[in-house]
Order: sequence, then C-alpha cells, then structure tokens
Amino acid sequence: LATIRHFLEVVEGRGKKYSDLSMRTLSTPSPALILPPSSPPLTQPGLVNGSSTSSSSTRLRPPKDQRQQAPIDLLPDHAFLQIFAHLPTNQLCRCARVCRRWYNLAWDPRLWRTIRLTGDLLNVDRALRVLTRRLCQDTPNVCLMLETVVTGGCRRLTDRGLHTVAQCCPELRRLEVAGCYNISNEAVFDVVSRCPNLEHLDVSGCSKVTCISLTREVSLKLSPMHGQQISIRYLDMTDCFALEDEGLHTIAAHCTQLTHLYLRRCVRLTDEGLRYPVIYCPGVRELSVSDCRFVSDFGLREIAKLEGRLRYLSVAHCGRITDVGIRYVAKYCGKLRYLNARGCEGLTDHGLEYLAKNCPKLKSLDIGKCPLVSDAGLELLALNCFNLKRLSLKSCESITGRGLQVVAANCFDMQLLNVQDCDVSVEALCFVKRHCKRCVIEHTNPAFF
Repeated sequence: LATIRHFLEVVEGRGKKYSDLSMRTLSTPSPALILPPSSPPLTQPGLVNGSSTSSSSTRLRPPKDQRQQAPIDLLPDHAFLQIFAHLPTNQLCRCARVCRRWYNLAWDPRLWRTIRLTGDLLNVDRALRVLTRRLCQDTPNVCLMLETVVTGGCRRLTDRGLHTVAQCCPELRRLEVAGCYNISNEAVFDVVSRCPNLEHLDVSGCSKVTCISLTREVSLKLSPMHGQQISIRYLDMTDCFALEDEGLHTIAAHCTQLTHLYLRRCVRLTDEGLRYPVIYCPGVRELSVSDCRFVSDFGLREIAKLEGRLRYLSVAHCGRITDVGIRYVAKYCGKLRYLNARGCEGLTDHGLEYLAKNCPKLKSLDIGKCPLVSDAGLELLALNCFNLKRLSLKSCESITGRGLQVVAANCFDMQLLNVQDCDVSVEALCFVKRHCKRCVIEHTNPAFF
C-alpha cells in the first residue's frame, strides 16, 4: 500500500512535466471523464526532480543523456504492471497521461479486465463510450479482455451506457449497476442477449427493472430465443420494487442456472411467485426474500422443495411466517447453514426444536425480535447445533442468562453473539466470554466491558 501511495504521488507530481511535451502525440481518455467536476486538478505546481518550476520559465531542457533518471523509472515493465493492476480506473487513466512509456503500460489489455466507475456526478455513459472505444483499438469494435463492469451508485447511467457495454463487451462475465435507477428492461435485455458468458448480475435498486429474459416480449416467458438459456448464476434484485410474480416466472424460466438469488424488499412478490425458482432453478443454494411481506408459510413450503441444495435462506421481517413454515424448511433442507428469521414474530421454541433436530450443521442463525423464543428453545439449539458460530438474539425478551450459558458450554467456536436489549446478567456474559474466547459479544449492559 505504501508503494502504491508513493506511486500515485509521483503521478500527481509528474503530470505537469509531461503534459506539454510527451502527451501532445498521445490520445487517452481524460481523467475528467471519470472524476467529479469538483475533483482537484491533475497536477500541482511545485518541484520537479528537485528544480523549481514556473509558468514563465523558458529554460531549455538539457539533452536526454544528461538528464538524471528518476528512481521510479528504473523499475522494469512487469513491476509497473503489478502496481497498475491495483489502481482504480480513474487513477489508471491519470497514469496514462504521464509519459509515453506509462501510456503504453497503462493501456496493456491485461489491466483492463475490469472497469470500475463511481460517483453521482460522473457522466458514466460518456466515460463508458470513450473507454470502450480506446480498448477496441487493437480489436475493432470488440473488447475481448473486458470481463467486469462496476458502476454502482452512478445515477447518471442510462440505457445508452449499457447498450455501449452490450455492443463492445461480448466476453462480459460480471455486471454491477446497483443503484442506477435510470436503466430499464430494454438495456438489461440487450446485455444478456449479447453477452452469453454473463454469470453475475447485480441490478439492486434499479426500480424500473422487472424482467430478465432473452425475449423482448415479457409474455413469452417460456420461449427463449432458439432454445438458449441465460448463463447467470448470481442475480441480485434487491429493492426492485416493481418485480411481480409474472416477472419472476420469466426470470426463472430463462435463468435456469441460478445458484444465488436475492429478492430483498421485492414487496409485490407472493407465495405463488416462489414456486417458479424452485421449478426452473433446482440448483439454487442461496435465497433471500426478506421484507417480502406477502410471503407466508405456503411460500416456505415451496422453498423447502429445494431440499439439500439450499444452504442460505433469509426470511427476515416476513411477518406471516410461523413455526409451520420453519418446520417445512427444517425437515427437507437438512444441509442448511444460514437462516435469518429476524422479526418473524410467529416463531417459537417449537420452531427452534425443528431446526435443532434436523439442521445440525447450522452455522449462523438470526432470530432477533422473536419475542416468543425463550431459553428452552435456545437450549435445544445448543445441544444439537455444535457448529454454531454466529447467533443473534437481539430484542428477544424471553432470553435470560441460563440459555446463554448452555450455548457457551456447547458451542465453543462461537464468533459473534448479539444479545442487545436482552435481560442478560453480567455473570452470564462473563461465562460466555470464558468459554468462547474468540467470541465478540454485542450487548447493551453498561456493567460489562
């Protein structure tokens, strides 16, 4: 990190030295394209190679063979490439404007497997157009090396920017446009239909996205073009508020290879919609439907049909879920490792008993804000799930120190325990600390520190 920091300082200091000489013949995207207008200037007046510089200086530069070479220039090309590989996109563009050697190194195709742009003020459509145009110089109209594009939080990204990516980046494998709420189904269709290797797609917070398919007509959900399927395995549609059961049907029918599906706060989904990922995507290992208020025990009955493949499940704040739904999951998903049932107020000790007896490999459990869970259920859990590492009991009013002591005596590998707003004594917390030495305890007891 210190080397990279020094390297960037050199970039800032040498920028002006070369701006009027070497860079007259070079063409590279300006850092202004990918930096907010309020960013500091690229160069600062000061000392260059130990000599004072000024705008009014007319002193001639000494012959090249008489100039003292800077220590950083003694580094071999492969060392520069290793340093450049750790720089974000904007800094890499800055490096390309220092001198001809740095220009050639900064645009080495191996450094451009990823484009990462951030910022509310960034004209990201233009930045993507300019960058892809430069990357296509050696292979006209195609960026064969580019595999990842991340524009999270770039609110000025529109369909035009994604069309540029779709047309120029056929080898794209990962696309993250979280929070870019101006993109629509049309742009997403363009990307998935032109990028057959796309495996990771994050459209969280894109409220206009309601479908992902290989057909422009959403109604043709069962007719992918020429029998093709989208290769996406990871799909995050958190906060896609307009997503409905019909849209999820289309997504599942076209994205049959899904293994990770996150539908947090997709508030229009119902139990009926949860049938489709189970039918078309049997390989789903991680599923989140937290804050989907219409999901109930019937939805969990459908999810339970994933059986032993399911490892991660979040149903946090799904108020219609009770012990009945948890029993379905515990009975058929015996290899479950993570369960988040925070805020499921219908969960009781009976639900914990089902989990304890059927999911012995459980490693992480969040049952915060479940007022009907007591020490009895906690003891059953501790006596069966010895691999438990993370446990949240926040605001569980019926939990006392007795249940925690049983947990500490049986779950030695506990790493995180949350007992905030619980009626737990200092003695019980000390007991946990003695038996689980690596455990971080989150609490609200001012007497324990």
